[in-house]
Amino acid sequence: MGKGYRQGRLGEEIKKLIADMLQKELKDPRLEGMISITGVDVTRDNSYATCYVTVLDMADDESEEARERQEQVIEGLTSAAGMIRREIGKNMRLRRVPELTFKIDRSMEYGRHIDEVIRSLDIKPEDEDDHEE
Repeated sequence: MGKGYRQGRLGEEIKKLIADMLQKELKDPRLEGMISITGVDVTRDNSYATCYVTVLDMADDESEEARERQEQVIEGLTSAAGMIRREIGKNMRLRRVPELTFKIDRSMEYGRHIDEVIRSLDIKPEDEDDHEE
């Protein structure tokens, strides 16, 4: 089944709140640099929210250093999860404030991989002039 309208709206509000907190309130050195919350999926009963994170200064880098940086960001966000939940509870009228989990958003890497696969197929683009009879 698809994600409900309410869960989608709640996810967007949580995403905005976390992004705002990253800029203004969270002072953890692990959370410095360009970090983006790309999406938040909330369960139907609002008990859990999975927050997808991209470390933009290392988004194109697939080195061990980049992986370590991403892990540090996830650790920093996980340690601040209680504070983030408290802010969510203050700013939104919810019966239950969701438990937050943070994951690295791998969609950019996956998109890059698909792009490489398509390029490796070496398919020539069709010219419209070739089809005229």
